Amino acid sequence: MSGEMDKPLISRRLVDSDGSLAEAPSEAPKVGILGSGDFARSLATRLVSSGFSVVVGSRNPKRTAGLFPSSAQVTLREEAVRSPEVIFLAVFREHYSSLCGLSDQLAGKILVDVSNPTEQEHLRHRESNAEYLASLFPTCMVVKAFNVISAWTLQAGPRDGNRQVPICSDQPEAKRAISEMVHAMGFMPVDMGSLASAREVEAMPLRLLPGWKVPALLALGLFVCFYAYNFILDVLHPYVQEGKNKFYKLPVSVVNTTLPCVAYVLLSLVYLPGVLAAALQLRRGTKYRRFPDWLDHWLQHRKQIGLLSFFCAALHAIYSFCLPLLRSHRYELVNLAVKQVANKSHLWVEEEVWRMEIYVSLGVLALGTLSLLAVTSLPSIANSLNWREFSFVQSTLGFVALVLSTLHTLTYGWTRAFEESRYKFYLPPTFTLTLLVPCVVILAKGLFLLPCFSRRLAKIRRGWEKDGAVKFALPTDHILVEKTSHV
Repeated sequence: MSGEMDKPLISRRLVDSDGSLAEAPSEAPKVGILGSGDFARSLATRLVSSGFSVVVGSRNPKRTAGLFPSSAQVTLREEAVRSPEVIFLAVFREHYSSLCGLSDQLAGKILVDVSNPTEQEHLRHRESNAEYLASLFPTCMVVKAFNVISAWTLQAGPRDGNRQVPICSDQPEAKRAISEMVHAMGFMPVDMGSLASAREVEAMPLRLLPGWKVPALLALGLFVCFYAYNFILDVLHPYVQEGKNKFYKLPVSVVNTTLPCVAYVLLSLVYLPGVLAAALQLRRGTKYRRFPDWLDHWLQHRKQIGLLSFFCAALHAIYSFCLPLLRSHRYELVNLAVKQVANKSHLWVEEEVWRMEIYVSLGVLALGTLSLLAVTSLPSIANSLNWREFSFVQSTLGFVALVLSTLHTLTYGWTRAFEESRYKFYLPPTFTLTLLVPCVVILAKGLFLLPCFSRRLAKIRRGWEKDGAVKFALPTDHILVEKTSHV
């Protein structure tokens, strides 16, 4: 490209996203911004701090000049687009047509569309905002970028938000120029291809935690089931059989009994798909066949399931600390003390003391290990670990957390599973139900450690096949290719 964009985009005083120094330009490259909203102000602030000369075009420059950095020039839109080769359009889609009078001045320049449609607009319009802009200005080079970056991230810097900036355009030279600007501003460009991908890029900010929907529904379903089960055992049974009103337990006690059940089962569901995948590979004798879709999706959601397990376990710890503060708990202690004085009995039971000490200690260890797993799943922490370290924490320590949780549950149950009074309405205690899946996972993991299984599994994962010939059979459908797991 000719003009200002041929010059380096960052001075020696500024550090790019990779931490290296770029060449110092003879003068600051000039960039134009059309718009005076919150995003335009944050964008101007970031560009100025990155060494660019910014010209802002506004319909009322006198009123908006005080909102922008002092080094940014705020003028009319006609003057703002005159000299810069790159123009950022920080206006809504319905205002694009008002810029058609500038088409002659914008000819040959790079227009960067930073707009985002609403969910209704995205469904109503078949073409993206960027494609619509390109149809209005056919002589310009339109680039879609910066729409996934918030105004706060632009002001605070990329370390306080997502560093990736998806970019798409039909002109490679325009895409290259904007990628260099993204680097100079401290972000990381991601090439999304042609402008036809703009609709997908514009849909990114509209998604609300897409990877969390299934794990959240799973956790909610488990909570509802265990809560209803505990309600029957702890509230409904005393009311029906003995006429005791224990509905006061619903807000705290029943919730606190339910949370560890959900956390424990969710943690076991993190490692169960790995066991199923290993068993499937042993049965097939190869790793080059796709897992079933349900198993593949399950494997992809393990991180979210694990974080929800940690969330429920942390809530259980907080609720447990709050139990002594409850008035019902105080009444029970007073009643117990009165009975002890009246009967002149001694309530110290050595076995129960030891059980409670071990039970609490194992619970603290399990929560601590689970906290370590949650922290290392954060991108900023995970990126500082090599693959062996990350695998050790998530796999080995994760299994240790599952074993500690199992021991914690067993010490809680102790001999209660064998007491007839615990089987209310002929239903087993809740903790016995939660032990089913984790015990299956632990036994299967132990089984796979046997040499006859571990050696065969290691050979399969290194490319060995049962029939003696390695065959790569990839699905022909591109959608299936995207779903193929790398486990």
